[in-house]
Amino acid sequence: MSLDVQALRQEFPILSREVHGKPLVYLDNAATTQKPQVVIDALVNYYSQSNSNVHRGAHFLSDEATRLYEDSRTVVANFINANAREEVIWTSGTTEGINIVSKGMAQRLKAGDQVVVTELEHHANLVTWQQACKHSGATLHVAPIDDNGTLDREAFTELLNKNTVFVAMPHVSNALGTVNPIVDLIRQVRTHAPKALVLIDGAQGIAHGNVDVRAIGCDFYVFSGHKLFGPTGVGVLWGKQAVLEDWPVWLTGGEMIASVSYQDATWGALPNRLEAGTPNIAGVIGLAAAVRWFQQLDMQAVQAHEKALLERAIELGAEIEGLRLIGNAKDKIGVYSFILEGSHPADVGFLLDRQGIAIRTGDHCAQPLMERLGVPGTARASFSIYNTLEEVEQLFVGLKKAQTMLA
Repeated sequence: MSLDVQALRQEFPILSREVHGKPLVYLDNAATTQKPQVVIDALVNYYSQSNSNVHRGAHFLSDEATRLYEDSRTVVANFINANAREEVIWTSGTTEGINIVSKGMAQRLKAGDQVVVTELEHHANLVTWQQACKHSGATLHVAPIDDNGTLDREAFTELLNKNTVFVAMPHVSNALGTVNPIVDLIRQVRTHAPKALVLIDGAQGIAHGNVDVRAIGCDFYVFSGHKLFGPTGVGVLWGKQAVLEDWPVWLTGGEMIASVSYQDATWGALPNRLEAGTPNIAGVIGLAAAVRWFQQLDMQAVQAHEKALLERAIELGAEIEGLRLIGNAKDKIGVYSFILEGSHPADVGFLLDRQGIAIRTGDHCAQPLMERLGVPGTARASFSIYNTLEEVEQLFVGLKKAQTMLA
């Protein structure tokens, strides 16, 4: 089954915009995806029809908001094949999800313990573990990559031992598009470090289909709604129920309490114990709308289309003298990071923007990775399901113009 990209694009109001007098070519999807009308409608409908705080309200609107909110939890649980809906914890995004886990883990780490991450990490999945180790006396180990941006699996395995208590890694690199073989890597963890817990940063993996947390075999999987065609400010921490039931709480306040006295407090059951305060109710409902919309697509067609976009980009990029692709892993998704010889990435991004082409430039919140690759940063085009082959071609027409102007 093929993907009807033109019909799909009609569902995204922003894609009909012009910027600087040119049709928008939006190629910054690794930063955030655009939103279909159904998600926008879900937000508007909540605020115009059902706005109320959830749980404990003794009136119709609160009951309705609570039903929409909790139904959304079931939608997401089914989407990622969770064992139970209580395993889905609402967060503000991937970063908060990782912090909930790392702050809890920091209370359990001790001197002699080892935490393993990779050279592919976004700062959110590096700095959090760096700080947890610094405060606990544990040691942070970093699994290396090769020059193509592929994880060195042998070196990764050699870092695992009886002292390894936690492993954190990305499903997909935000800076390079490298897809980690997480199922096989987790098998290695279970073999060589059987006591270790594993967290997968799924920020870049969730929107490319077929995330099954049971099949993956991790203990935690985190992602953001805004990279899955949903609203900003909402995300998911999924964790195995047996692990989350006694996980140290990070935020305290309303909703997560079982009982309170002036001397002490006890925490409630999942999922409430890890969801202190009034949540992003509209965001949760909008995320569920995005998931329902996304699930209607043929995932094989989605993946085939994104692969075709990337292959065309690699083909066209090879024709431009002085353009160097950064990150050429055998298994990667639609992230095209590059350096244009003699040009600063920021200048390239500016000149493309004047042609209506939106990309991202900089270190992509992966400074140590950029240092490992020997570059200060890159220009990054990232593709999604609503991008077309014609837009990819426009990118490289625009790059040739930029190259001429920068010469």
